[in-house]
Amino acid sequence: MTETTASRRGPAWTLQTRLMVTVIGIVSAILVVVAVATSAILGQVLESRLSEQLSSTMERVKVAGGPGGAFEGPDVNAKAILESSPQQAGFLLVVESRLTPASGAYVEDDLTVTALTDEQIRSLAEDLEGRGPTTVEIDGVGSYVVLADGIANTVAVVGLARTEVEQTIGRMLTTIGLLTAGGLLVLAAATALVIRVGLRPLRAVADTATRVASVPMDQGAVSISERVPAEQADARTEIGQVGAALNTLLDHVDASLDARQRNEERMRRFVADASHELRTPLASIRGYSELSLRDTTLSDNSESALQRIQAQSIRMTRLVEDLLLLARLDEGQDLVYGAVDLTQLALEAVGDARPAGPDHIWRVDVADEPVVIAGDASRLHQVVANLLANARTHTPAGTEVTVSVFADGPDAVLTVHDDGPGVDPAVQAELFERFARADRSRARQTGGTGLGLSIAKAIVTAHRGTIEVDSRPGDTTFTLRMPARPHAPSVTAVPAAESA
Repeated sequence: MTETTASRRGPAWTLQTRLMVTVIGIVSAILVVVAVATSAILGQVLESRLSEQLSSTMERVKVAGGPGGAFEGPDVNAKAILESSPQQAGFLLVVESRLTPASGAYVEDDLTVTALTDEQIRSLAEDLEGRGPTTVEIDGVGSYVVLADGIANTVAVVGLARTEVEQTIGRMLTTIGLLTAGGLLVLAAATALVIRVGLRPLRAVADTATRVASVPMDQGAVSISERVPAEQADARTEIGQVGAALNTLLDHVDASLDARQRNEERMRRFVADASHELRTPLASIRGYSELSLRDTTLSDNSESALQRIQAQSIRMTRLVEDLLLLARLDEGQDLVYGAVDLTQLALEAVGDARPAGPDHIWRVDVADEPVVIAGDASRLHQVVANLLANARTHTPAGTEVTVSVFADGPDAVLTVHDDGPGVDPAVQAELFERFARADRSRARQTGGTGLGLSIAKAIVTAHRGTIEVDSRPGDTTFTLRMPARPHAPSVTAVPAAESA
């Protein structure tokens, strides 16, 4: 998966996060539905009680304003009626007779009676849907449930404020909201604790896998001692089964690595023993061929055959020596350590390569101060000579080859650069493998064993260093990087040199 595709999918959530979001989301949705349903039911109950209270109030008003009551007479005024008898807060009255214009008033929370304006009365009249209980909103006054009816020669509108209903519902919603928020916090903490404890075996599996992944397994003796703790690998639980399965897998991998190491050691001993035993018969073949070639009575065909035998014995001897060297290097043998001046080594290697490749341009780029490491001078000279031989063999005439030596922090770096056709990218990854061949773009002029670069890598690795190649057409660089050491005062600095 590419980074672009992953970024389009958004941030990845852990299993714990997904479980918590799911649980809290479902519980929150349930609580919201319960709160809404409860509020709706309570609101209906309170509205029903308010309507019943309003009907009862209307009956009392009808009795009080009936024949001979407050609604008869030439001057019927709602404010005067309310002021003449105490009323509860939130009570509203609007009256209109054939003899007097409409008037209205309401009782405030402090039992003060306030008259309604003509605009408020007209707004109330427009909102009335009939003579049944109706909820209206009066500007500047508030929300009321009103009921209209005729009393004597007067139409009366009686109303009760919905303030108590709204306050009750508001308090209930606030209480439910606070309790819901607190409950969700407690639920989140409890869910996180339960999930964390439940996923502890899975984290142990991940930690174990991470530690195992950091163990180098490509070569050498490898033993995987990491295992998921027994208490986290209980096969009776689903997650514990994962830990138990990982432990079983690690047991198999550990056994396979042991078998691989035994096979490698067996093969390495076989190659070393076979190479060592082949040296004597090859030396005999070469010696007898050289002795036979001194016979002046040989025919041309016999002499040609002996020369081919001698050439192939020399080539076979070189291959056997290379295999024996690789086997010894794999076993950590065949290195004699001492102070090695890479600057001087580079100068000598280029000096040796120049006569063998007079059609190439050879250059050396070194600093004034010597770069000294602890190593085997002869083997390191073999590495540099091999790289220069490859540059000479696989590049056309006129190619410029430059050897550079410099210090890079705690490391000593030696590079071999050429401006030849380069190495095919398809073979760069396996260029240092045994019996690997360079790409076809480098014209091979002489035969080789295919072990040169693998020997170079083995020698550099034995010096706790690295060797890498970076190649493209016209720009190929082999880089050797090894730990440097302070040079002794007796080492003489070699000046920078550049020659063609």
